[in-house]
Amino acid sequence: MAKNKINMPTSSAGITRYFDDYKSKIEFKPGHIVFLAIFVMLFVIALNIWGASLFGF
Repeated sequence: MAKNKINMPTSSAGITRYFDDYKSKIEFKPGHIVFLAIFVMLFVIALNIWGASLFGF
C-alpha cells in the first residue's frame, strides 16, 4: 500500500535571519544623520552656485 504523504522541502524562502546579539562598534544617532545630510545638501548647493568662480571654470 502506497503512502499518500507528501514531504515538502524545508527552506526559509531566501529570508536571511539576523540575530539581535550583534552590536556594531560604530553607531550614529538619527539626529546626526539628519544634520550630515543637510550639511552635504548645503555644500552641494554652494558648490553649484559659487564653485565655478572659485575653481576658475
